[in-house]
Parts: sequence; C-alpha cells; structure tokens
Amino acid sequence: MFMLRNATKYLFGSASKESIVEISQGKLYLVRPLSPKGTSELIFKDAAASIRRTTQEYHYEIVIQRAYEEGEAELAAEGDDEGGAAEALDPGKDEKTFLLDQSLHFRSEIREDGEKVFAWQDLSGDPEDLYEFICDESIKPGEVSTFEIVAIECQYERKYRKPKETATDRQLQQFNFTEQPIPTASPLASPTVKPLTAPPMKGQAMADTPAASAKQRTAAKRSQKQKAPEREYAPIAAPPSAVVPTSTETLVKERAELHRFDFESGSFILQDPAIVATVSEIGDWQYWLQISGAEKEWLGQQIIADLNPVFNFEYLSFIFNHYTEDGSAYSSLLRFKDQETEERFQDGLMRALWEQLNERKWKKVNKDDQQYVLDAFQDLTMEDAPVEEDEEEDQVEDDGQKSEHYDSDESEDDVVTRDDDGNVNSKLAVGYKHDRSFVVRGSKIGVFKHTPNNNLEFSTNISKVETPGGKLFSPNKVMLHSEDNNMILQNKDNPNSLYRMDLEYGKVVDEWKVHDDIGVKSFAPDKKYAQMTGEQTFLGLSDNALYRIDPRVSGNKLVDSELKQYAPSSKNAFSHAATTEQGYIAVASDKGDIRLFDRLGINAKTAIPALGEAIIGLDVSANGRWVLATCRTYLMLIDALQHEGKNEGKLGFEKSFAKDSKPQPRRLALTPSHVAQFQYETKAPLSFTPARFNTGIDDKETSIITATGPFIITWNMKKVLNGRKDPYSIKRYEEEVKADDFKYGSDKNVIVALPNEVNMVAKQSFKKPTRESIAATPRQSGARRRLGRDEVVNSPY
Repeated sequence: MFMLRNATKYLFGSASKESIVEISQGKLYLVRPLSPKGTSELIFKDAAASIRRTTQEYHYEIVIQRAYEEGEAELAAEGDDEGGAAEALDPGKDEKTFLLDQSLHFRSEIREDGEKVFAWQDLSGDPEDLYEFICDESIKPGEVSTFEIVAIECQYERKYRKPKETATDRQLQQFNFTEQPIPTASPLASPTVKPLTAPPMKGQAMADTPAASAKQRTAAKRSQKQKAPEREYAPIAAPPSAVVPTSTETLVKERAELHRFDFESGSFILQDPAIVATVSEIGDWQYWLQISGAEKEWLGQQIIADLNPVFNFEYLSFIFNHYTEDGSAYSSLLRFKDQETEERFQDGLMRALWEQLNERKWKKVNKDDQQYVLDAFQDLTMEDAPVEEDEEEDQVEDDGQKSEHYDSDESEDDVVTRDDDGNVNSKLAVGYKHDRSFVVRGSKIGVFKHTPNNNLEFSTNISKVETPGGKLFSPNKVMLHSEDNNMILQNKDNPNSLYRMDLEYGKVVDEWKVHDDIGVKSFAPDKKYAQMTGEQTFLGLSDNALYRIDPRVSGNKLVDSELKQYAPSSKNAFSHAATTEQGYIAVASDKGDIRLFDRLGINAKTAIPALGEAIIGLDVSANGRWVLATCRTYLMLIDALQHEGKNEGKLGFEKSFAKDSKPQPRRLALTPSHVAQFQYETKAPLSFTPARFNTGIDDKETSIITATGPFIITWNMKKVLNGRKDPYSIKRYEEEVKADDFKYGSDKNVIVALPNEVNMVAKQSFKKPTRESIAATPRQSGARRRLGRDEVVNSPY
C-alpha cells in the first residue's frame, strides 16, 4: 500500500484508461429503511466497484459490476428459461451505473466491527432509499479513503467543469456527506458507527488509514507533498546492505522514496523519504542496484530475474524483491516524484536486466522490441489479492480427495514413503483417451486410474524402464501417444534417439533413431489432441531445427521434406514446442523468444521477442488464440489474434503481425509481496513448473495451473483478461510439487505429484493468497494420502 500523498493525481492518469479507481470485491445492497417490503435487498453477492470516465468531459460514473465465480455464469445460463433468457439480454443484469453527481450524497463509513461501507441515494426510489456497497474484509481502509477522495474530486469536476487541481478546500467540502448516517444493510439493528474524520497520519501506511473529510484529506495530501522529508516512518527489520562492488558504468541514478513491505500489517511502510537509486554495470554482463540514503546504505542487490520487477506509473512506483544469503526475501518499493523520473529509471534498470539475461547490448535492440519488453513489466496489480471465503471451506480443507485404497487407520510403519535408491517422483503424463495418469520415478513408472468420483486409484507399477537392449534408464521426458496405448520416452544419454513403450505390456519395444547429426531436444504431438487418435507422426526439436518424426519410415525417422533447419551461427536454442487443434506450431527458445508456424518446413509467420528469461514450458489453446509460456519467475500469456490492420481476425500462426503491432504479452507474475512471503517460508527462489491450460475437446480454456516449491497456483483466465486484482489462488503442500496438470476434460480437478505421493485435488480447495494461506503448514491428518506397501508394489509413489 502507499501513502496518500498525490494519490489521485496519478489515479486519473491517462485518459485512455477507462477505470480510475477500483474496489475489487464487495456486495451491493438496496436499502429501503421505510419500506414495508423489507429493510434491504441483496443485488449482487459478489461485485467490484469502480469509478470511470464517461464519453463526456468532466463526467464520471460509479460502476458496480457483478463478478461470477467459476462455473456460476454457466450454471445460471443453463437454468434460464425464456424469461431468464430475456433477462440475460438486459445489460443491467450484471452491471449498474450511477452518474457521479452531488445529488447522490456519496459517502463512506468504517464501522466499529471493521465493516467498510459506501452509500449513495437511490434517486429513482423513495427519499430514504439508498444503495450500499459493503467492501470485502480484505479491502484496506486506505483503499476506501482513496475511492472516496476520487469520488469527491469527480463531483467537483462535473459541477464546475474544471480540472480537480483548481479546487479549493472549501469547494471540495461541499461534496463531503460524512455527517449523514448510513443504515445497516440488514434487518438487524445497526452497529455503532465510527465517523470517518481522521486524516492520514504522518508515516502511516494507507492500509491503516481511515477515510477523512474532504478538507482534511486534501489538506493532508498537499501538506505531505510540501513536507515529505519530515514524515515519520516505522523501520522494518532487514539485513544490512551488501558491499558495493566497483562500478564500470552508471546506467541510471534517480531520487525516490523507499518503502518496505511489512509482513505483519500487509503494507508498504515508508523507510526513507529521500534515497538515491543507482543502477550500474560491474563487469562481465553483471549489474548492480544500490539504494543509498543520506545516513546509510539501505540495500545492494545484483540485478537478476529474481528481482521480480514491477513498474506502475499510476502510483509512480517500482516494486522489487531482494534476498539474503539464507534465501530470505524482502519486498521494497521506490516511489518517484514524477513519471519522467520513473521512465528514466525503468529504462536503466530494464536495460541492465535484459543485458544480464541475454548478454547483448540493449541499444542494439530496435525501438519497437524495446517498448515491447518495457510494457510487459508494468500494468500489474500491486494490491494483495482480496480474500474470498469458500462457501464449502469446511468440506475442502483436506489435502484433496482420498484414494480408494486409503485407510485412515494405517500406521506410519505400514507406509512406504522413500525408495532405497533415493529416487522421487519427477514427471507426470495425464491420459486423454483413457482415465489414467503416469508418474515417472527414476527408472520406474506408476500407473494411476481416475475414478468416477474424482479420486486416484493405484493401478500398477512398471518397475523397470530399459532399452530394448536391456539397459536401465530414467526418462527425462515422456509423452503419451497413439490413443494412450504407447508412451514416447527420451533418454538424456542418447540424444539422437527416442523409445516407444507399449503400455499394455509395460516395456520398451522400439528404439527410434531420429538422425545421425540432428539431436532431439524436445518433442510434441502433431496436433494438440493427437494422442487421442492413431496418428503416428509427431514433432521434434533440436537447438536449431524443427522437424517431423515418422516412426513408420525405415532407417532414420526424421522426415527430410518437413525439416526447417537454421544455421548453427543463429544460436536459436529451441527448447519447447506446442501445437493447436489444427496443427499450428509454437516454438520457444532458451533465449525467451517464440516463433509461430502454420506448418513445418517454412519460416515462421510471427516472431515474438524475448523478455529475457529462458522459456521452460509452452502450451497453446486448442483454437490457437492463446500462447502460454513459462519462465522461471513468471508466465506469459500472449494473444495471437490480430485485432487491427489488413490481417484483422487472423492468428499470428496464419499471417504475420504488422511490424508495429506485435502481440502484447500479459505477464502473469505473483505480486512481489507474495513472492517475498513465499520465499520467507521456503528459503528458496521461485521456480515455476511448466504451466498448462485445462484441456478437453470442445472445452474452453478457463484456467492455468503451475507450481513453485510447495505451492500450486492456478490463474483464472476470466479474471486475468478482465484485469482483476485477484487472478490467482494457491494451495500449499508440505513438500515440493514435482509435477502438476489438470485432469482431462475438467478444470475442477488437478493431479499433483509430490516427491513421494500422488494426489487428485479439487480446485475449490485452493485459497486466495494471504499471510495465513501462504504460511499455513498443511495438516498432518488422515487426509494425507501415502500409499501402502501393497499399493506401490516395489515402488512408492
């Protein structure tokens, strides 16, 4: 959170942004104190409130937009009769708008029980009728204060047809209706109300600041702007700064405020109102960030991907993480005096980060690609995701569904949890054609059946994975093939060959030599759901080649006519491929760039620049609209549909994007404060597993799943695309998550491979990331599914 100083100046920001300020979660009531029909009516059970511009200058409106939970909209649609269908066409069904005018008497309260409420008159109802928006308990008082300030200034602009900067305190005071009481939105007696009269205190974080009267708030902002150096601050414990290395070149040096994230309050607290942030080169593609105050060196940090940088120009802020030798993470925020200062700092820092990751000079990158990289590291939400209570929380607190073999009375002595050879679960392949999942554990593969009630049942164990010649090996990559009857295996010790395992017999029956000189770095199905068919061919990748593999041809299996090979000097470093339902191909590299092809053997239609980090996983939606790339510390969701120009309506797989209209990635990252809390708990850096969409023919991609350390994270696609501040949920385990994927045909169940356990878990058991859900150690209860000796045969899964 941020101090209130200058808040609304930047909230108004660019006119291109529709919403000025938002409260991400709450409930909307219509309250009729004098009505015989009842005191209040719940309009939206889950909604977001925002203030946005209208098409007319100096006119604004309050917008209350209903938020559907996953599956709720579909269920509502299924239940619609003819009357319901007509209602669905009514735009007011899911959104209510109110012109922000003085006649609304807009005001707010924070009650003694902590409930935060906005209220305004229902101008179409009886004189005492009013709307009440009750904020979710996760909404901080500072957010309420900011929202009300913006509302007051919008009313001023509407009445006087002048920018808010011209307003006097006396003029703003006429839009303050705090003295008018707000009745409770329930038939029960209203609790005692605490009036919102206290202005923000010096040095107090916004998260702890109640709303104040318009005059006090405006005066406080201006006073803070003039006297920023005199503000009090609360020191946050942090390690001493590292020794500053010798600099060979200074890239940027700017003044700013330093705030640090406080785990207890969940806020960023001011530490020093006047620091100097310096980005410098220290040699051999290494760069350093130093934060210096007048009296002390606050911190020094090498500039690497784990910095997790986030720029937000509305708040003139830069948030980042820094680390200690024991792996502990701290989250800090720099607040700049104006946008020009932040832009200069962003240019210098992103140049350093990009050069460190790519070992190339930033100035050699063309301007369009530079802007593409810069844009991807801003416009992320800075607030902690709001907490949503699960309606069935009591039913889903367990680690997931129990296996049918589970015995709650089973003693620890009866359970095998470790292999004598030290192997753990490492790879997961989920069946599409048959309800089976396969878990690789060293040179063994466990087979699990998906039961009708969404549990896992141990089926069998393939105890030895060995070549046709009898040499034991541990697969480093697996892929189901040919109606899930075969599995393609890769042995890292034989990079030019692949192996086919017949799953009916549980043994490797073929070795396929791909090519004498071209290796296999990765492979992918011919089409997204090819494993459900009898299709025999599939795609292969080397460092600088993309080709088709056909096991039916004699000799080497690479098809020469469908080979696209680049010169070794190009150093493409291809790493992963993914295909659409039509067979379009996306290819990613260790350098971080992505190429889109409509078929093999030709040049890519679209080349998407690298942000810097290597891509370690790739997925594509069935229709080709969305490309999902995994980097170690963030995900990229890329819209491949062209929205303008001569190729409007075409995918980047089919036609090239215009030079000045590259697809813009949505960088899906954990908030820096959540990253700091994750690493505070685990003492380990972020390292995402390859992210995947939910799958199923005719099923729309609605969710994304990945994991880092003991945390599984799922992103809600609808929330991501709508710009919601709470797009992801988490679930914590005791041990590191080794692999994860959705059950085929559903986004409601996730299959999870831990080092020594395999679970199917209901997605509804995931929680919003809070201090409690991040720090909570899973219960050591009967819900843990360790497998008995009879279940694992000779190998624990």
